[in-house]
Amino acid sequence: MGEQWKLDPDRYFDPEPSQRRVARELYDSVARLPIVSPHGHVAPQLFADADAVFGSPADLFIIPDHYVFRMLYSQGISLDDLGVPRAGVGQGSIDSDYDAEERGRQIWQVFADNFYLFRGTPSGAWLQHELIEVFGVHEKLDGDTAQAIYDHIEARLAEPGFRPRQLFESFNIEVLCTTDAASDSLEHHRAIQNSGWSGKVLPTFRPDAVVNLETVGWRGHLDALARAVGYEIGSYERLVQALEERRAFFKQMGAHATDHAALTAYTANLTAPEAEAIFARALRGEASAEDARRFTGHMLMEMARMSIEDGLVMQLHVGSFRNHNTTLFAAYGADKGADIPIAAEFTRNLHALLNAYGNDPRLTLILFNLDEDTYARELAPLAGHYPAIKIGPPWWFHDSVNGMRRYFDRVMETAGIYNTAGFNDDTRAFPSIPARHDVWRRAAANWVAGLIVRGLVDRQDGNDMVYALAYGLAKQAYRLDEA
Repeated sequence: MGEQWKLDPDRYFDPEPSQRRVARELYDSVARLPIVSPHGHVAPQLFADADAVFGSPADLFIIPDHYVFRMLYSQGISLDDLGVPRAGVGQGSIDSDYDAEERGRQIWQVFADNFYLFRGTPSGAWLQHELIEVFGVHEKLDGDTAQAIYDHIEARLAEPGFRPRQLFESFNIEVLCTTDAASDSLEHHRAIQNSGWSGKVLPTFRPDAVVNLETVGWRGHLDALARAVGYEIGSYERLVQALEERRAFFKQMGAHATDHAALTAYTANLTAPEAEAIFARALRGEASAEDARRFTGHMLMEMARMSIEDGLVMQLHVGSFRNHNTTLFAAYGADKGADIPIAAEFTRNLHALLNAYGNDPRLTLILFNLDEDTYARELAPLAGHYPAIKIGPPWWFHDSVNGMRRYFDRVMETAGIYNTAGFNDDTRAFPSIPARHDVWRRAAANWVAGLIVRGLVDRQDGNDMVYALAYGLAKQAYRLDEA
């Protein structure tokens, strides 16, 4: 047996001794705070049944996690070899329990053989934390240890303490928010609420599939929304009515936020006749790309208006060219690790929305983007002025130690920490939640420690700042104190 695999207790802290000492003390003050996870993509059905289980180690770590399989795919490993189901094929489509077991082990072996690819990456940091801290794995994962570690994790997953609800509690999660389509029945959320379990799992309203006219299968999504509200949506006016009704339903079910994705931050108002004309063309299958751009920009305006009226926090994710690999998209569908950043612009694109609603303190608009150049140039100045704006944490490719450091350096001097939204993990991989929050808390402690040792803030202010970054800002930005 080789040297025990363990995590460095001072990981991510600056090597300079005085800063490292202060960072360690600050981190220790927040390390065990409850986790607030106000935005992510964990499936609510995990918690709807008290006896739900995760499946095999491959089902848990590899098959649903595009952070993992995109790296392996980049090295020429087929998604078929990683168990990623093809479009229209369910994940559980294997003929027998024996075949499923063997298939899971084969997938895990490929993963373990190539685990070295994750060295120095945020995925590598999260995976090590999960394996060591959550599952008690103390040998390095590689091709030689793969099957023994598979056996170990499989045995842990069979224990009652490793069911989703029990891990939710052991992770000390105070609240976890999912992301749900506008047409979703929220049946799993209702089952959670009716079960008597104390875990707080809340829905988030995401209408992209019906307001972004270029969405693949847009008409089918619109029909699903029509079924949810119980009437045909044959006009723009009816669409707005349906969205308002569904928002009210989501809020009744505990939602605190909406979520919106757009290629750009473009916003502009359409007149009612213009909106009706574009929607009519979309119903006929004749809407152009320019129609779609204008309609999305207008609907972002409408979503801001609705947020002022119903109090739901509005999130906007900008700058991701979705499903860039069209070959992969055709074979496997969306969300297969091929979302690629593009340059983004906010000052002009958000001008219409902010002049209409940005001065209204009833609106909270949390902005996420993948173009770091905008942090200092646009986002920090906007958030440092408009009462409605909060800056979301580093997202997707920048959810890393270095990404967080750059974020703190570029945003905080202009916006201050209190115009940011703290941290959210934005994950589909439930067991990675403690790891992701741990990275943020360590990075925040290290950054604040740097301010303290350079004399920019005193220790009491530093303590308050780290607490806010680790816990308080997210609760405040998402209005979870009202939950």
